[in-house]
This record gives sequence, structure tokens and C-alpha cells, in this order.
Amino acid sequence: MSRLRVGVVYGGRSGEHEVSLASAASVFKHLDPTRYEAIPIKIEKDGRWTLPERPPLVDRAADVIAEARAASESASEAYLVAHPGRDPLLRVDRRRSAQALSPVALDVIFPVLHGPYGEDGTVQGLFELANVPYVGAGVLASAVGMDKAVMKLVFAARGLPICDYEVLTVRDWRRDERAALRRLVDRLGWPVFVKPANLGSSVGISKAKHAAELRAAIELAAAYDRKIVVEAAVPDAREIEVAVLGNDEPEASVPGEIVPSREFYDYEAKYVDDGSRPIIPAPLPPDQTAEVRRLAIEAFKAVDCAGLARVDFLLSRGSKRLYVNELNTMPGFTTISMYSMLWAATGLAYPALLDRLIQLALERHAAKQTLRTSR
Repeated sequence: MSRLRVGVVYGGRSGEHEVSLASAASVFKHLDPTRYEAIPIKIEKDGRWTLPERPPLVDRAADVIAEARAASESASEAYLVAHPGRDPLLRVDRRRSAQALSPVALDVIFPVLHGPYGEDGTVQGLFELANVPYVGAGVLASAVGMDKAVMKLVFAARGLPICDYEVLTVRDWRRDERAALRRLVDRLGWPVFVKPANLGSSVGISKAKHAAELRAAIELAAAYDRKIVVEAAVPDAREIEVAVLGNDEPEASVPGEIVPSREFYDYEAKYVDDGSRPIIPAPLPPDQTAEVRRLAIEAFKAVDCAGLARVDFLLSRGSKRLYVNELNTMPGFTTISMYSMLWAATGLAYPALLDRLIQLALERHAAKQTLRTSR
């Protein structure tokens, strides 16, 4: 059998560029070379698409960054053609006296992109225009999964339990800070969490316990997005996560729990400190384990997701009430990321997980080809 040519797209024009490099390194390392020919496709921080001569080879973010920077110096530029064709990718070789275009055949694309311009439906729209199979959520689910404000509206419409929240635009904040603060405090009380609506990996997220902290938290979030989500804190919360896999009949992994090294699971607790600790499976009674897995699948279906997602929950120690916090359509994807560890604990090892995701992408694409595009 001929090998499938898998274009692994990584990097991206977002604040999660470095996280993407580490995720991609794991994918390259564990794709079975007897079944797949992996093609590295890197999106630089300025948005240029390149074809590095070799992929990042290690999992540690600092090493990946150094390797990828060196590899990009000799990389050819690339362009994905935004219409259906046999060879969706074009290589531009600038080392010759005249620029030479050459087609690059791909059987499926594996986007390992986190954050805006990669996980938010923009790149997925390009893949749809090119009519190429790709791993993960489609345009709608990606966009909803990226925008925490819209995500909460969808979850509420489906009757999923969510904590109380308010959405604040930077324009309204600049126009009348005092009125905005009054509205937030009257509705949500203290403490609150403040988040950019369109970002992941806990970038730009703060916890505020009084007005001065809330002002600072809003300013930080406003540096990343024009829209800010402010949430009432769940008292004495445990952080529970579930991995979901599938298309129309998704399955949920065993739940896991994150015990953060800091007051909450912020960027430093995720990627800088060594003290954060996952517990897999999460110590939950059987009925609560079943419920959190059920809710994870319901959240996945609510946004019409496909391929994969990690659904994060907050569990109040006092009331024992579960809240759906958010859904991440492209979670961290190294071998020590929660998504892959949850599936490993459920019985699906990382290489087999890659196989399954690629198969799901091909199945979904094949189903789309049966649809009529004209009358």
C-alpha cells in the first residue's frame, strides 16, 4: 500500500505559536512512517506559509523554537490553492534565479494550530475551499469553540450547565469604565475570572477579587481581544477535563483532574511551573463520572464538532455541581498533554489516536463528497 501524504500544519499567527510547535513535534515523532509520509508545513508568526526542510523533532517548547527558527531560514514558501484540485499546495522555490512553482500532493491535512488564525475556523475555511480532507472541527465548530462568548450562548441554548457571565467589549470599557465595573460587580459579585473571548492556553486570563484587580484584568484581556468574557468564579472549584473523539457518534474518555500549582490553571501553571499535577482518572464517584462524560459529548454535539475536542468542567466541592467551562477544538497535543493522556488512560495510545483522527478526517471528507453542489 502507498503511504498517505499527511500535511502537518503548525506554528501560526497567534499568541499560541510556541504551544503549536511543541504539539507538532509530537505528531511528527509518532506518525507511523510505514503508513504516512509527513510533510511539514509551518505558518510563520507573520503569517507566511513555509515548507521547512525538516520538522521540529523534540517536545520541549524551547528546543522546538530554536529548531524551527533554524529550519525556517532555508524553507521554501508555500501557498494552499483555494479551489479544488489534485495538488492543493504549491511550493515556491526562491533559491533559483527564477521563482519556480511546483505542486505538492497531499491526501489529508493535520492542522496542529492553536488560537486565532488556526483554531478559529479561518484556516478550516481555506481547507474547505481547497476541498482537502483535514483533521478536526469544521468552520462553524472551530469558530464557536474559539469564541467563549458565543460558545456560552450555544451551551445555554442546549441546556448545559454554565456559570454566570457577562460579555464586555473594549469599546464599552473605554467609553465608561465606572458603569462597566458597576454592571459586572452587581451581576457577578466577587471573585471573577476575566478572559479574552478568542484565545486559548489560558493566555490573558486573570482572577480578580476587587475593583483594582478587575481593572488590571480587563486591561490585560483587552490587549488580546476586542471582546472580553467575565465569569463568576465557581466556589472552591475542581478542574475536570474530558477528551472527546469522533464525528457523528463521538466517544468520551475517562475524566481527569488538574491540580494546579497556582491559584488557578493559568499559562504559567500549564507551561512554566512544574508543580501542576494531573490525576487520571479523576477521583469521582461512578455517577458523577458518567455525568461528566455525558455532558462532554453533549457539549461536543452542541457546537457540531468533529474529530476531537477537550471539554473542561468546573466542579464545586461544596455543592457538587458541575459546570461546563469551555470546549477546545484543538487542545494541546503533545504526548504529555491532557487530551492524549486521557485517551491513553482510556486505552487508546498516542500513535493509535493519530491513526483514528486521520481516519475520521477521511470519513468526514468522503461523506461531504456525496452531497450535491448544484440543482
